[in-house]
Amino acid sequence: MIAVIQRVSSASVTIEGKIKGEIKTGFMVLLGITHQDTQEDIEWLGKKIIGLRVFNDEEDKMNLDLKTVGGDILLISQFTLHASTKKGNRPSFTEAAKPDVAIPIYEKMIAFLDNELGRPVQTGEFGADMKVGLLNDGPVTIVIDSKNRI
Repeated sequence: MIAVIQRVSSASVTIEGKIKGEIKTGFMVLLGITHQDTQEDIEWLGKKIIGLRVFNDEEDKMNLDLKTVGGDILLISQFTLHASTKKGNRPSFTEAAKPDVAIPIYEKMIAFLDNELGRPVQTGEFGADMKVGLLNDGPVTIVIDSKNRI
């Protein structure tokens, strides 16, 4: 499971001209799910996202986590994070989980983050054509792969 985490001042996702989810301060997270992901990946990555200390403290140092600053999460499924570009110019997505595997994992991640954060995360819609807008704060962008823990 791969997450691209962007610290944002605001972010939103629009589907068919209607805002599906939006946040102010917090994380806009693109989540790529592979067919090898498990509950252990959900919990490990979810705790990393919630505990990531990249918000500025009173001394302007990145030292505070999402809960401390009262931030929110906008979670967007993104199968293209598992693109392989080794051969040719057309990416291969064979490592990305098919919807029958990915949707339940995505839903479990939403539930895990809801519980850890203590309030609902905002989401896109799995498989939809989404328009994502954000104001990256910093900019701060972190990539975490649950398969690269050491």
